[in-house]
Amino acid sequence: MAKKLVIIDTDCGIDDAQAIMMALAAPHVQVLGVTCCFGNASLDHVCQNVLRVLAVCGRQEIPVFRGLAGPLLGATDLLNDHFGSDGLGDVLEDRDPEWREKVQKEHAITAMIRLASENPNQVSLVALGPLTNLALAVRLEPGFPERLKDLFIMGGNMEGKGNVTLCGEFNFVCDPESAHIVLEEFRCPTHVATWEYCCRNKLSWDFFEELLDQDAPAARFMKLLTSKCWAYSQTTMRNKRDVFFGPGFVSYDSYAMAACVDATVVTESVECGVHVELGGSVCRGMMVLDPTDQLKKPHRVTVMTRCDQERFRKLLVDSLRQPRHQ
Repeated sequence: MAKKLVIIDTDCGIDDAQAIMMALAAPHVQVLGVTCCFGNASLDHVCQNVLRVLAVCGRQEIPVFRGLAGPLLGATDLLNDHFGSDGLGDVLEDRDPEWREKVQKEHAITAMIRLASENPNQVSLVALGPLTNLALAVRLEPGFPERLKDLFIMGGNMEGKGNVTLCGEFNFVCDPESAHIVLEEFRCPTHVATWEYCCRNKLSWDFFEELLDQDAPAARFMKLLTSKCWAYSQTTMRNKRDVFFGPGFVSYDSYAMAACVDATVVTESVECGVHVELGGSVCRGMMVLDPTDQLKKPHRVTVMTRCDQERFRKLLVDSLRQPRHQ
């Protein structure tokens, strides 16, 4: 059976690292490349983080491409230290001094366009960070989206609940214009794992501890990465998260990747038009669902609402159990 071809666009923080490992562990998935963007950390740190994840899994043959370092308009002040200043928990001491030479010379945007053109209607694009690279790709090559098989996005919201602003989710608020462009102009089948979807399908902290206690290089690596930030999440942040969803472990980007790797993970969804709000001091970056078709959108997206947690847990376990690739 032909392998599922995937491009991963990421602002590689800890949950991105988990999602990348999930793709690498799936035997039917072939990752064509990883494109990097700003978000959880600076672009330099993101590139280094991706290279480190690939090295831990023994998959250095997968090319890594450098993308956009900031949003379409202005600058972002949303870079935060939830995952540490480097995006991976500030626990790695042995940084590779030669990492720049290991990043491809080709720009992430042209790499995306080229890989889709070389494999028309066969490539799934999984977007785990701000959508700046994707927005610039469709501006550079308007036919890019129609060459994709499908698009999976972690970002946005469906109930107006925000995690960095009153109504906005981090990835979309980092670059609202890009989120707006992508959801307006990408007409390929599009699947969105919103912030609320991820939180409503959270897992227990007991499972999290079992997940990291596996005796494998990837599990030991993830245990190191999470040693500071998840301890923080279970204590200082617990009350804040309880307001909407109650306590639990949420590997946000893994939900979008799981939907790409195994479509049966998503058990319920809503298909409708969506709109990303660009104006206003409160709602900028918020994604609005239009289930009654008042906006008359020509393109509907699939907004995930419920997942098969047993299947999702298995994908997470397998991602950290994988042997080192030779």
